Parts: sequence; C-alpha cells; structure tokens
Amino acid sequence: MSQLPLINGQRHSWSSIEVNFLDRIVTGITSINYDDSEVKENHYGAGNMPVHRGRGRYEANASLTLYNYEVEAIQASLPRGKRMQDVPPFDVKISFLEDGSNEIVTHVIRNCEFKTNNRNMSQGDTKIEVSLDLIVSHIEWN
Repeated sequence: MSQLPLINGQRHSWSSIEVNFLDRIVTGITSINYDDSEVKENHYGAGNMPVHRGRGRYEANASLTLYNYEVEAIQASLPRGKRMQDVPPFDVKISFLEDGSNEIVTHVIRNCEFKTNNRNMSQGDTKIEVSLDLIVSHIEWN
C-alpha cells in the first residue's frame, strides 16, 4: 500500500481541512465541531447481567466559528429582511487526509440550518469571530 511521506511528523492538520457549504469553500472559518450519538441502554431480566440492549433516539450536533466577514457575506446574499436563521437547509462537507492513508476522507453534515446569529466583541480584539450553532439531521462519516 502506498503512503504519503510524513512531513515534520505530521500527516494532516487544520491546514489540510477544507470546509464547503452554501456552494463554496469557506476560508474564513476558525472552528468546526460536530458529533452524533445514539441512546443505548442495557435491559435487565433474571440475574444481575443485562439480557438485551435497547436502542433509542439518534442525535447529531454541529457548530462553526466564522470570521465576521463570512457571516456578513452570507447575510448580504439573503433577500432583504431575511435572517441567518432563514437560510434554507444546506450540507456542510469537511474533507481531510486520513492518518495512514493517501485517500481524502469526507464527512458530510446533512440538512444544516443556523439556529443562532450573534456578535461578541471586546476592547483589544484584533478579529471578530462569530460562533454559530446549527441544527442538523445527521452526519455521514465518509
């Protein structure tokens, strides 16, 4: 199996991640967080060990942090009077080079919508970052 050589001991890092949503690669992104979970529970019967396991609700979560100019560009593309929360559902694609492989891995966060729109600025800030929570349906892990 062919492997790419390590450069300075690294195979991938933040600089090798590409985030694409709303039909473009986003360069003004400083953070993306996503996870999913499923309720799993042991069910007990006779004795002190579980006799089977139940599965419940699936839930996915995501958020991203963008520079203010990215958020303002999204807002400027909306019809007058519309908010970030009015942006129709979109997918977020995150691609990177997986450790030990020469293949690109892509995770897709499906059916995203913005839940929040806020600004936090303080004296001495040299940049304005906007943290946005998303509601999502599910995550495709490659």
